[in-house]
Amino acid sequence: MNSNTNLARNYNPAWVFAMALGAAIGWGAFILPFDWMMSGGLAGTLIGFIIGGLLIGVIALSYGGAIRFLPVTGGGVAFALSALGRHHAFVAGWALALAYACIVALNASAVTLVFRVILPNWVMRFPLYEVAGWKIYLPEVLIASAFIILFAWMNSQGAEISGRFQFIAVLLLIGSVAVITVSMIVYYLVEQPTLAPGFPEDRSKLAAVSTIIAFAPWAYVGFDSIPQLAGEFNFSAKKAMNLILWGVGAATLVYMAMMLSTSIAVGTDHSQLSEAAWPPAVAIQEVMGLPGLVLMVVAVSVGVLTGLNGFFTATSRVLLTLGRSGLLPKWFAVLDQERKTPSKAIYFVALVCLITPWFGRAALAWIVDMSSLGVTVAYFYTCYFVFHVARTGKIVDAEIDVPHSLLQRGVSLVGCLLSVCFVALLLVPGSPGALGKESLIALGIWTLIGLLCYLVRYPKISRLDDAELAQRMFGGASVVKSDRLKMSSNSNSSL
Repeated sequence: MNSNTNLARNYNPAWVFAMALGAAIGWGAFILPFDWMMSGGLAGTLIGFIIGGLLIGVIALSYGGAIRFLPVTGGGVAFALSALGRHHAFVAGWALALAYACIVALNASAVTLVFRVILPNWVMRFPLYEVAGWKIYLPEVLIASAFIILFAWMNSQGAEISGRFQFIAVLLLIGSVAVITVSMIVYYLVEQPTLAPGFPEDRSKLAAVSTIIAFAPWAYVGFDSIPQLAGEFNFSAKKAMNLILWGVGAATLVYMAMMLSTSIAVGTDHSQLSEAAWPPAVAIQEVMGLPGLVLMVVAVSVGVLTGLNGFFTATSRVLLTLGRSGLLPKWFAVLDQERKTPSKAIYFVALVCLITPWFGRAALAWIVDMSSLGVTVAYFYTCYFVFHVARTGKIVDAEIDVPHSLLQRGVSLVGCLLSVCFVALLLVPGSPGALGKESLIALGIWTLIGLLCYLVRYPKISRLDDAELAQRMFGGASVVKSDRLKMSSNSNSSL
């Protein structure tokens, strides 16, 4: 590939950490703690997130290893291609494109929820119609659309804007959560309010903890967006594992901090908050006053916007990689020649997401629930790729100097098994995370569209030999035989 197809290598470690944490923490960390109190209790929720964070950490270890082995743009697609071939690469790319684009749309709709809290009389005007019981208002459609367009523009301008925004926003998020948590702990030590029981009285401790663990695979979605940016790192890919693990660890602490703060603020009187639009914010405001509400609004706002920004970036890189490899039309691989960004892929994502505000958040939730399957499929492919490399010492049909580590094989194999369990949580009827009928219908439709798309592209894909396909996706690079497993400079500049 010539230099005209090079992505700019502008992502530094701080921005990558911010992408991992900002994408993983969304509106749920600030909206759902009251619900977790009801279903898991304070102790059950904290234990559940510790266990869930450790389970995701096992998968995150494989992600860090995968980036170290193959630090290229669109990592999830590249990992599947290297380990299992082009058919699986298309499946991984199709699944990731859906999952990430849906989360872009979900975060855009979450922006309107913030406006419902701070400006309800202005936002909830000019009703249009209802979809699945969710009333759609014109101002909300316009707000969501404006933020989609804004972040599409921001991403098209390059990492200097989107990466810096992510870093500053994450600092605001961490600062807001820290002030809230410290304030609530001081309040507890001084006033010593009575807390609710650690576990709900209407269910066993095991059931309470299991309910939260079942939520974990989707609570951390976002750290896995980092491999999609690996070809744009301006630092050694060797550092990626630590950045991802720090991101998962920080996300766990944020979830636990907000749960602890909400529990202290709520105390034992749940009834007065059960009908509130935003129970955690109402409870914390009662203790901290207006500053508490302001901090909650800041925290949830930046949580939503960092998710919107991070998944916009990740989705466009997946489409870019599919376009480069020929698995999708090469139009998706076109870069802005001045800023070296996948502008066409970015604006395509924006165009698709601009449709979603007109269907309402309830209908969108069906698609988002279904798209969770795409993320867990990508978990499996990444873990299997690391297992394959550690077992065979081969990557992109090249011999590399990889110690045949039983530990690495064991960790990646456990990651594969966890991924299968996460898929089962979605597909097995009666499981805590089982998809509803509407989500299963949406999954069937998306699968059918993907199959038709692949059949249309198959004649072109099948004509590519393995070397040409590797050249398109990896830049035809060789792999340096070293324990760092760095790609050659030719590969790094190509992707």
